[in-house]
Amino acid sequence: MYYLLAARILGDVPKLWTETIETHRHQVRDAILENTVALVAQHGLRAVTMSQIAEDSGIGRATLYKYFPDVESILVAWHTQQVAGHLDHLAGLRSRAAASPYERLSAVLEAYAGICYDIAHQDHGTEITALLHRREHVAGPERQLRDFVRDMVAEAADGGEIRSDVAAEELSAYCLNALAAASTSASRAAVKRLVSVTLSGLRTPT
Repeated sequence: MYYLLAARILGDVPKLWTETIETHRHQVRDAILENTVALVAQHGLRAVTMSQIAEDSGIGRATLYKYFPDVESILVAWHTQQVAGHLDHLAGLRSRAAASPYERLSAVLEAYAGICYDIAHQDHGTEITALLHRREHVAGPERQLRDFVRDMVAEAADGGEIRSDVAAEELSAYCLNALAAASTSASRAAVKRLVSVTLSGLRTPT
């Protein structure tokens, strides 16, 4: 309350002001991320300045620098947030108590393929994709994803729902590598077929 009163007196009420400072900061940060991605996709990485981002986000440039030092750091933060959201979504599918281990694994793999397809078809520009996928910040989430799928594969194999003659580490790598091809699929129907073919490779040989 005192902050808001002082801001009004000084004529410096933030454009995205909400009831609390913490909520305000989150909204400002989200606006920065979204506007930066949109600007870079439209104009290219080298053409976008911090001043443009600040203006589009409804804040001063000095305020922007309190959040991020440069454009690339904003893009990395945006990508980190996207990846975390994807992992949370997959974890939610795994937590379905009523489903069998194989059903949960199938749901996770189908969702993963859908994510690969969606990412490839988003109009974020090749510059953003090239920048983010050479960054070290993706190594941790990728390892987390591999371990996550490996554990699900092992659980389904232990329950006799999929083949156990191949190590869970190898089967999970097979699944993730095969489904990464969803990024080049022409349609969601093609993605669904790819998932079906991948799952067939997990069946116990007769």
